[in-house]
Amino acid sequence: MTLNLHPPHLLFLGDIKNPLDAKTAMGVLEWRPEHCIGQFRLPGCHVDLGLPDLSPAEAFNAGARSLLIGVAPVGGEIAPTWLESIRLSLNSGLSIVSGLHQTLAAAPGLQSLADERRLALVDVRVPPDFQQVASGRKRTGKRLLTVGTDCCVGKKYTALAVWKALANHGVDTTFRATGQTGIMIAGAGVPVDAVVSDFLAGVCEHLTPDAHEDHWDIIEGQGSLFHPAYAAVTLGLIHGSQPDLMLLCHDPERLAIDDFEGYPIPALSDSIRRYEEAARLTNPAAKVAGISLITARLDANRADEICAQITESTGLPCFDPLKNAIDAIVLDLIA
Repeated sequence: MTLNLHPPHLLFLGDIKNPLDAKTAMGVLEWRPEHCIGQFRLPGCHVDLGLPDLSPAEAFNAGARSLLIGVAPVGGEIAPTWLESIRLSLNSGLSIVSGLHQTLAAAPGLQSLADERRLALVDVRVPPDFQQVASGRKRTGKRLLTVGTDCCVGKKYTALAVWKALANHGVDTTFRATGQTGIMIAGAGVPVDAVVSDFLAGVCEHLTPDAHEDHWDIIEGQGSLFHPAYAAVTLGLIHGSQPDLMLLCHDPERLAIDDFEGYPIPALSDSIRRYEEAARLTNPAAKVAGISLITARLDANRADEICAQITESTGLPCFDPLKNAIDAIVLDLIA
């Protein structure tokens, strides 16, 4: 599913306080900086992307053509406190791009105002027209899926970093976006958490079709098998994508599932075992091939020490794709 996202964007952060809620804006800025003109923050917002603070009118005059809602709150609804700002953006000449579950057209007055201004309301997180039950048929080509010990542990970033490393070395590869941020970066993909559960694995089969035997699909992971709210989408994505390799993403400082303090992060050995068990239903040869870490809050020596400990205990390469050169590691994984 390919979309016109009307770049360049003014990134809307609303009044959020937790940087994890800004992962959409951060992802688009990281991988499509040429599409980002500035940020639009409401009073009380504690997140700063380092972009100029612009009003919608200022952003339009600077070249922006859309307001991109860069927030991913739990539940995926448009906050009532944002509506005035979204209307202001439409009146300033900006189309609206959203990756929330609640569609823009469902918000009071937005569709009529967009029609009046001849602007677009682009909802990224809507299910595709094609919906099919999975066949379970093994497909040609190679596939790598990022998985995690929790949500927000770098699955999208790791997938994009692996895809970029392979592409830079001439490997035939495609990044397969499965979430709103990945789709906003790639301009195409399927928001798997918007798909009816009966069809989820089938849609993932469609997303990762037959390919040449040397082609690698690099698939953006979603959720976590260990998350009490989002494990279902993870399992459907695993079964439908039939990964040959998985990279396990992990935050070594996180002790419990984010926002679910009663659910501890499992040991890496348990995570590897359970992901491999799940994946081998549709690909008996599936395996976890490496560990991708978030070490942004650690100094370099401590990060290197943790990576070395994990490699020693698991026998797998361990790296932080934000800090480490991963080209040699990735090429070795697919060899």
